[in-house]
Amino acid sequence: MIQIFVTGGTMDKIYDVISGEPSFGRTHVEDCLTIARCRLDIQVETLMLVDSTLLEDKDRNLISDKVTHCPASQIIITHGTDTMTQSAEYIKAHLTEESLCKTIIFTGAMLPYFAEKNDVLFNIGTAIAFVQCLHSGVYVAINGQAFPAGSVYKNKQLGIFEPLYSSPI
Repeated sequence: MIQIFVTGGTMDKIYDVISGEPSFGRTHVEDCLTIARCRLDIQVETLMLVDSTLLEDKDRNLISDKVTHCPASQIIITHGTDTMTQSAEYIKAHLTEESLCKTIIFTGAMLPYFAEKNDVLFNIGTAIAFVQCLHSGVYVAINGQAFPAGSVYKNKQLGIFEPLYSSPI
């Protein structure tokens, strides 16, 4: 089984047409799995729906606790891209002995699910593929690439993730 924990971020944002402000309604992960005709045993649990810039250590502690106590060894965490690398590093640093054998993938999107030409489906699919192929550890997987936690940053000028030291996996 693959466990997906939803935390929010751009992929799940919607925009209020009256106020023009971004907000959250529900996750779109299940819709992505349906559209992709995914037949894997995947469980989806929404932990929170927040902009990643508003995540605090208490939120990261909740994510860490869920990862630790999750019976699945393959875990995907959907997350906003602004602080995804920080959360991946935090989870890596807080892994318990029992969690060291798990493969944990953080993924997100640059555009919301409802935006034309978004990257949500591709990034969910990428994360599902990587979680089944990579060895245990914590990774950021986005736009067809996977990076070990602590080795990647978001290049905000280009809107892409790049390795800090070496090439992606």
